[in-house]
Amino acid sequence: MATATPASESTATTGRRKTAVARVHIVTGTGKIRVNGRSFDDYFPTVSQQNTVLKPFEAVNAMKSYDVEAKTTGGGLQGQAGALSLAIARALNEFNPEHRAALKVESLLTRDPRMRERKKPGRPGARKRFQFSKR
Repeated sequence: MATATPASESTATTGRRKTAVARVHIVTGTGKIRVNGRSFDDYFPTVSQQNTVLKPFEAVNAMKSYDVEAKTTGGGLQGQAGALSLAIARALNEFNPEHRAALKVESLLTRDPRMRERKKPGRPGARKRFQFSKR
C-alpha cells in the first residue's frame, strides 16, 4: 500500500473514509499542499476541513517540512478531508517510524470503519418505514 524511496525522500500512500479515497504523494519540501490540481485552501473552504487535513502535521511538528500532491475521489468534502488526513499520517509514518507514537496518540493511523447503511427493499430508507395504517 505504501511505498517509500529513500533516495528521493518521497512516499506514496492511500487513505479512505466513507466512500472517499485519497492518494497522496509526499516529498520533503516547503509545506505546499495541492489537492486535485488546486490549492489546499481553495479545495477545502472551511477551517474545520483544513484543520482535519493538517492535524497529522501538527501531531509531529512538521508543518512546513513536506510538500503534498493529493488526488481525491468519491464522497463529499468532509470524507475526502478525513481520507487525506489518514493518507498523510501513513506517509509521515513511512518517512520516520519515530512519528508513529505521536500519530497513534491522536488516533490518526486508525481507519474509521463507519459506512453508510444500505437501503433495504420495501422501505423508504435504511431503517425508516412507511406510515403504519391500522385500517
